[in-house]
Amino acid sequence: MKTSLALATAMSFALASAALAAPPTKTGTTPKGSVLTDAKGMTLYTFDKDSDGKSACNGPCATNWPVLKADTSDKADGGYSVITRDDGSKQWAYKGKPLYTFAKDQKPGDITGDGFLNGAWHLAQP
Repeated sequence: MKTSLALATAMSFALASAALAAPPTKTGTTPKGSVLTDAKGMTLYTFDKDSDGKSACNGPCATNWPVLKADTSDKADGGYSVITRDDGSKQWAYKGKPLYTFAKDQKPGDITGDGFLNGAWHLAQP
């Protein structure tokens, strides 16, 4: 009985660890190829004005370009990292580039933010 309890406990920890290690994004397909998406399938973008690991999109910018929020317990994994925003909140980044959705995208697969602001916004691609 103790052996099966120990085995069940070990398996629970293994499954919990695997769940925590899941990437914060999914991959979707658009007319411009594969893109990273949030859990709802909404296209993710990167911003040229961000510096490595630092978001330059705050205030009204973050209203139009909602950040891909991370929890304080989330950890970097693979190409993903967690950055701290100016307001202290956490945001996911991919290959050092903070990730955002676009408020004007209405449904999964929309890519209306690509090229916005004289080309400063780009599709986040895997």
